[in-house]
Amino acid sequence: MADSILFITVRSSALIFLLWIAGGVFFLALLAMIYRQVVQRRQLEKELKEIEKMLQTNVEYEFVLKAMRLATWHVEPNMRSVSFDNDFRENNDNYTPEAGTNIDDWIKQLLPSDQSRVKKALDDICKGETDIFYQQYQVKSAIPGKTYWEESYATIVDRDSDGSPTKIVGASMRVDERKEMESALILARNKAEESDRLKTAFLANMGHEIRTPLNAIVGFADLLPVVQDENDRNQIISEIQQNNQKLLRIVGGLVSMAEIEAGARSLAMAAVDLNPMFKEIAEFYQPGTDVPILTHMPQEEMLVHTDQTVLREIVDNLIQNAIKFTTNGTITLGYDINGDQIRIWVSDTGRGIAKQDQERIFERFVKLDEFVPGTGLGLSVVKSHVMNLGGTLGVESELGEGAEFWVLLPLK
Repeated sequence: MADSILFITVRSSALIFLLWIAGGVFFLALLAMIYRQVVQRRQLEKELKEIEKMLQTNVEYEFVLKAMRLATWHVEPNMRSVSFDNDFRENNDNYTPEAGTNIDDWIKQLLPSDQSRVKKALDDICKGETDIFYQQYQVKSAIPGKTYWEESYATIVDRDSDGSPTKIVGASMRVDERKEMESALILARNKAEESDRLKTAFLANMGHEIRTPLNAIVGFADLLPVVQDENDRNQIISEIQQNNQKLLRIVGGLVSMAEIEAGARSLAMAAVDLNPMFKEIAEFYQPGTDVPILTHMPQEEMLVHTDQTVLREIVDNLIQNAIKFTTNGTITLGYDINGDQIRIWVSDTGRGIAKQDQERIFERFVKLDEFVPGTGLGLSVVKSHVMNLGGTLGVESELGEGAEFWVLLPLK
């Protein structure tokens, strides 16, 4: 009996011991599970933060692309293919190649003048001969017949074990406004340089132009007291008067240009009859040339609503210009009705004007022949006056066959 009780006691103790061991193992396993879950939770929290950070970076990246109006793309050199990843360029006429488009097909969308240069630059970076690609070029727009300017950057981001490029990333943006500004600045610079050159020539020539009639006036005036013959005195007086007129025309041209530049002259619009004005102008300038000055006035009365002083100055300058370059033939001053406009013209049989010079002769200080007297301001004054009157002007001429200067003005 005692042995049985002892056996049961030992057995119970062993069972309890085993239960304690099992409980300990279970507790340790539970602790391990809890620890693992904590570690996994921390890892998940870290990964979530990384994802949130990545998402934030992508949002910021996209915002930068939109703000910069960029298109991003990548090139696979081995496949010689290009694919656009994002396109935030302004306007809706951009050319966007399909994913995997061959580089050569992409290049064909550029203007022919840019294709070889851009193709060589892309080939160089694809071969690894350069690390950076940068080009400006014109692209054929999605709208037929139109083009736009684009600027692109690219760099190598991955290479194989041999160092050959395996991936190239790039970005492109439209630079139409910048190119327009550059062109405007270049044009303004060229005009400024040309204006400075012409002003220098003008100032050098002006001394001679003013001094010549002044010398004649002073010289002949000194002769008057000692000349007794009436015919000789009349001839001297005539020479003084002619040089007075030359000097007045020079000064008048300078004053007119100064007033135009300063915007100091206001228009006094009124009804003006062209017929008496044209007759008076022809008679006034006829003594100064051996070439007959004719008039063409198809109507007995031709009323135009304009500024009489300004219109007179326009015609005066055109007649003076014709007289300077016409030694044979005729000079004709006339007008024709052209719808609701009047076409006033002065034609001559002089030396004519070459095609390449027919636009620039209306610019300030331009003289096609430095040996012909003048300041180079007459036609410039005509152009400014015509624009102020709301009209247009031009010239039709062939070298050696005379010229016809015309002005179109509104009748009312």
